[in-house]
Amino acid sequence: MAGVRVGNRIIGADAPVTVGWDNIGRVEGGPIKQFIFTHFQPAVLFGLIAFWYYAPNEWALASIGIIIGLGFKVFLLGLEWVNPRYRSWQLTWKEFATDVFYVGMGYTLLRMVDTYIGDGVMIGAVQGAFDWDKFAWFTGLPLLVQALLISMIFDFGQYWMHRGMHNWYPLWLAHAPHHYITQLNINKGNVGNPIELFLIGLGIGGFFDFLPRAFLIAGAIGMAVGTYQHINVRFNTPRWWRFIFNTTEHHSVHHSQDYEATRSNYSGTWIIWDRIFGTCIDGEAELLGMEGGRRMDIRETMLFPFTEAYKDFRAWLSKPARTPEPAPHQPEPAE
Repeated sequence: MAGVRVGNRIIGADAPVTVGWDNIGRVEGGPIKQFIFTHFQPAVLFGLIAFWYYAPNEWALASIGIIIGLGFKVFLLGLEWVNPRYRSWQLTWKEFATDVFYVGMGYTLLRMVDTYIGDGVMIGAVQGAFDWDKFAWFTGLPLLVQALLISMIFDFGQYWMHRGMHNWYPLWLAHAPHHYITQLNINKGNVGNPIELFLIGLGIGGFFDFLPRAFLIAGAIGMAVGTYQHINVRFNTPRWWRFIFNTTEHHSVHHSQDYEATRSNYSGTWIIWDRIFGTCIDGEAELLGMEGGRRMDIRETMLFPFTEAYKDFRAWLSKPARTPEPAPHQPEPAE
């Protein structure tokens, strides 16, 4: 497989990857369906921003945001059956049961852990050490500007955490199980080892949680964009959206079976970070996963970082000690 040159890399040499937008599939159907699936993503984004901007103060709560997020995911789960991107990604009962386990783990175990050692605790300690009056200039900015800056700052941290997971082996051990998913659907973002899910959830955006309204709008932006990364719905994604935001198309490339393609599109919301740092690949892939699409079960996902680290440690121990090379012969000094 020859692949396509993108910068200094060859993309698609290991598995098929569509590079660029020209050959991306489009929604099939009449003008009403075309209209809905062209403007759905922007409409949801602007609708959520408007809701949090104008909602009364008694509604501006994180719990309300969680309820909206859960309802949005249930709606998108139904949308996957109406207009799937790929039939090969369609949810089976086995996949659904597995996804429910990971979603449940995220809302129970990971939330409990985050309460005691997560970014909320660390950020709270740091906040107590600062004179936040010095940041009055930020709180004086227009609300939407605050929200956009919070979203971009948080995603900047997410970008480097995710990129680090692909470029530093200890972090890769925790992240690798997430790359054994063989399809994208609405709950696949929750699939992975708990260590990886904890680390990817850390972010500096939480420093701004003293701005509840702006923080909620920033979270809505992340939900309205990031949710689509793992989704089996075919959209006619507008070009301006593709240029600014990370999309299902971008993230399918990141999850493809082609190694070079996986080292791209690290951002969670703003694909412009990848464009700035040279890691963006526009395109799409259907064949996902690793090892030819081998599906990793729950037990292996939970143990993978530890079993692989143990194998590496044993291999290191079994390496024969290097025998020092003899020093080169030095001629005896002349008498």
